[in-house]
Amino acid sequence: MVNHRMIDVNGIRLHIAEQGEGPLVVLLHGFPESSYSWRHQFGPLAAAGFRVVAPDQRGYGRSDRPESVDAYTILHLVGDVIGLIHALGRRRRTSSGTTGARRWPGTPRCCGPMSCAGSRG
Repeated sequence: MVNHRMIDVNGIRLHIAEQGEGPLVVLLHGFPESSYSWRHQFGPLAAAGFRVVAPDQRGYGRSDRPESVDAYTILHLVGDVIGLIHALGRRRRTSSGTTGARRWPGTPRCCGPMSCAGSRG
């Protein structure tokens, strides 16, 4: 079962959906989606032994929406993800995203771009 909660990260509150136990997998949505975009991936990944977490990134879904456009730089978005990982008690994770998954020194075990928009199955 997917659980939902709010978590304080990088000066804002992010809504996250999470399921499972094991190595952390963070699923990042793109524009104009939300954590809901990953709903079909939660069960299989959790069943495979992963802790799956998908945040609504800042400005989306139930997460905080800072007013200033300057609060949406790539540094803020990356800081949110790194802060989320740390808030979950982890230092390393496996990440997948629909847009521009990148390697941040010292944090991820691996990253991979993935898109499920319009997927069926």
